[in-house]
Amino acid sequence: MNPSEHVKNYLNSHTVAYEMIHHRRDFTAQEAAADTHTKGTDFAKSVILWVENRYCMAVLPASKQIDLEKVKKFLHVKSVELASEDEVAAICSDCEIGAMPPFGEFYDIPVYVSTDLTYEHLITFNAGTHEDVIRMRYRDYDELVKPKAFDFTLN
Repeated sequence: MNPSEHVKNYLNSHTVAYEMIHHRRDFTAQEAAADTHTKGTDFAKSVILWVENRYCMAVLPASKQIDLEKVKKFLHVKSVELASEDEVAAICSDCEIGAMPPFGEFYDIPVYVSTDLTYEHLITFNAGTHEDVIRMRYRDYDELVKPKAFDFTLN
């Protein structure tokens, strides 16, 4: 199954309204945001982290960078690292590397969302490929995923 179809089926099965946007092939969240006429603050990128002995997903605006020290403090852990490209490929084998949708349920990992995104009415994110994005209401995303929100971006 096409990765975008997996995301669409998931959202349809939960009766969530969304818009699918197809765009030219991009490899960064900032490029995808620009091609889909989305502010970088509204485009959510997903990052896989290795937190001591488990993986988790951090979802933050395309225009921001993650602050690993803030993550360590919030989670009360001693070590946090970005997962390697090989680790991401193994965990998110159903999608293109760097295009994973912000649904930890797909990968059996917890999701943390930057508070920067919680203030937005709409969010847009990769749908498993570098050519398809989903746009939906943040409130629907929050109700569906139930991520823990905290400030973990660099200022």
